[in-house]
Amino acid sequence: MYQPMTIGNHIVPVPIVQGGMGVGISLEKLASAVARCGGVGILSAAQIGYREEDYEEHPLQANLSAVGKYIKKAKEMAGGKGMIGINIMVATRYYEEYVKAAVRAEADLIVSGAGLPVNLPEFTKETNVKIAPIVSSVKAANVILKMWDKKYNTTADMVVIEGPEAGGHLGFKKEEVSTCSREDYSNEIKKIIEVIKEYGEKYAKKIAVVAGGGIYTREDAHNMMELGVDGIQVATRFVTTKECDADMAYKESYLRASKQDIVIIDSPVGMPGRAINNSFLKELKMKKQPVSKCYQCIKGCNGKDNPYCISKALVNAVKGNVEEGLIFCGAGAYKADKIETVEEVIQDLLKGM
Repeated sequence: MYQPMTIGNHIVPVPIVQGGMGVGISLEKLASAVARCGGVGILSAAQIGYREEDYEEHPLQANLSAVGKYIKKAKEMAGGKGMIGINIMVATRYYEEYVKAAVRAEADLIVSGAGLPVNLPEFTKETNVKIAPIVSSVKAANVILKMWDKKYNTTADMVVIEGPEAGGHLGFKKEEVSTCSREDYSNEIKKIIEVIKEYGEKYAKKIAVVAGGGIYTREDAHNMMELGVDGIQVATRFVTTKECDADMAYKESYLRASKQDIVIIDSPVGMPGRAINNSFLKELKMKKQPVSKCYQCIKGCNGKDNPYCISKALVNAVKGNVEEGLIFCGAGAYKADKIETVEEVIQDLLKGM
């Protein structure tokens, strides 16, 4: 039987964290549904305001307003069950403002990856907001926990270990994604767990260890839990649920995808990413897509020098214009064969534990 998971002073009955998926794939409907089942529902801050009336003219203001709006809405819809958090990428332009907006909205948890969230504790100290870095290596875990220890005299409430089979942007070099086996990465997970234990012992607290990346089936979930983690992060499996916030055309692209359709791309963000091959990606091989407007999404973006605008591509996809959009996914997306409910997914993943 699986055990409840402790994150700070929260007892989470179901040890499943729904991965934050942007743009707009995991918003209030999906996150609250996972929380109502006793798990941790995570919104994505990436262009979270794309549905707001002022998004085109004032994307930053629309996004910051939407952070508070959707956190509060998701918490209301969750009815006090589970936890509601938000994923904020370190690579996000105006990262500090997004974190502060999430703190003001009283998010239960902030999960942060796509870079090392070195200053995250600065914005959450003396609040009830729990913090969780995403790491993909022992080195990253050591760096961030050591820095938080020395600079802020604190440590994480949860650590997410994200493997090379995850969806969206990946914390690996492109060649590592295809060469790192599950067995190799299992050993890395065990080493990361030991690092986290050291800091848990130092601060006399339980740091929840959650691992994800390629968890789609019940067997995947069981195998991951057997490595000694406290919970699992699942994202791709939740895309093809009734409660997922994406357009039905987006969900159907998963149902149609074959294993060969899932490819590794070079993202304008500067990281490799995993996506479903479509007309958009095929045309990119022939020519760049002109970037006519900046949506202020990622630090270091060169705007017009990029091969395409990732914000526009992701917004197109979530709205249902899937052939002119970027469809991120995990390695197991091709296994999707039906639309389920969030409750059915969770029951299936945990069955027999």
